[in-house]
Amino acid sequence: MPGGGFCKLPNGSVVVALSLPNPVGGEGTVRFLVHAPNRARALTRLRNLGFRAVYLRGNAEPPTPDEITAVLHHPDGLLWRPDRNTTAELWHPARALLRRPA
Repeated sequence: MPGGGFCKLPNGSVVVALSLPNPVGGEGTVRFLVHAPNRARALTRLRNLGFRAVYLRGNAEPPTPDEITAVLHHPDGLLWRPDRNTTAELWHPARALLRRPA
């Protein structure tokens, strides 16, 4: 079951982590990380990418310290990677997931 959570940072912004079904039709889930001023804005950023039914209920799977570091050091502040348990794969910018192959 997809889940997610958030972490409030000392400056007042939040990092939201969500596990969602793979949007390109692959198997498993995709872990998204979003850095935003608040939770509502983080979810809006995902909805603007086409994930219309994205909600954050509870805080069952908050972002790990490594995930927080990754999203804070990325200029877009919006990353993804297949399944949380595959730590061998690097984080990708969200626009790479939605890019159409040539």
